[in-house]
Amino acid sequence: MSRTRTERLVNLVICLLSTRRFLTAVQIAATVPGYEHDPHDMRAHEAFQRKFERDKAELRELGVPLETGTASAFDVEPGYRIARRQYALPEIPLEPDEAAAVGIAARLWQHAGLAAAASSGLAKLRAAGVDVDPQATLGLEPMVSVDPAFAPLTAAARDRREVAFDYRVPDRDEPSARRLQPWGVVCWRGRWYVVGHDLDRSAARCFRLSRVVGAVRTVGPLGAYEPPAEVDLISYVARSSDPAERTGRARVLVAPNRAAGLRRWAAETTSGSTGDQLVLPYADPEALAGQLVGYGPDVRVLDPPEVREAVIQRLKETVARHDVGVGGAR
Repeated sequence: MSRTRTERLVNLVICLLSTRRFLTAVQIAATVPGYEHDPHDMRAHEAFQRKFERDKAELRELGVPLETGTASAFDVEPGYRIARRQYALPEIPLEPDEAAAVGIAARLWQHAGLAAAASSGLAKLRAAGVDVDPQATLGLEPMVSVDPAFAPLTAAARDRREVAFDYRVPDRDEPSARRLQPWGVVCWRGRWYVVGHDLDRSAARCFRLSRVVGAVRTVGPLGAYEPPAEVDLISYVARSSDPAERTGRARVLVAPNRAAGLRRWAAETTSGSTGDQLVLPYADPEALAGQLVGYGPDVRVLDPPEVREAVIQRLKETVARHDVGVGGAR
């Protein structure tokens, strides 16, 4: 399933979970990103209907309890909603470390380009007078950050617009200009990548978002190209990414009974009065820093300096983003 379709299905589920009323296809088309079209254009409306029918079938195959009905006896067109009681999961007991892992994963997902679209859709529903339950979508605001290129590239992939950007590779001092028809953005081994058709090389390519320099610029009209049908972006990135050998060794101090994930990964562990020292093999200091900062004050880097500096830089960036988000007040 393409990322564009996945985003549309997620937004459709959010929309139908956020109301107790049955929503008609017309209301859904005006609310859910990915269904936009001119209802007076017969071909565009038929394309929307085919897309909507495929998505309904997909949701039912996934076990989503999609109901059909009408809001009142006067309605002619059927509407749709999701039976929340049937859709909700039963209580799942988790151990503390399991709950922490789920929490980190959920916060990452919340920033994967879906929060803004979901909030926009809910605003449209409220404006149309639809009863929206504010408790149904708590936690959709982003809580972690991704690379600055994430939002413009996901938007370009959704709108099928060509982009241009400067890209830096490790063995070159200066970035090079690239032109791309993006198919989608995916996360692989803790890093974000965009996959698409490189216009200058006339071949499929993937680019790591952290190496994009400066702003991503959209070029040309909407709908300028069609991505390959059902392309597996994760598999493409996995094939294109050579496994890096973990030749580096980092020494960190971990608080007692904390950071269970790091302890399982450690090559060596030495207990002490102030905590446990772990030796962690690594290949990329920035990637390791991204994992270590997630443990907060429970982990302190002792050496090497490149990992310690990478962690400090990550923390500074987090503080700077937080300051911007709250209007400059810490």
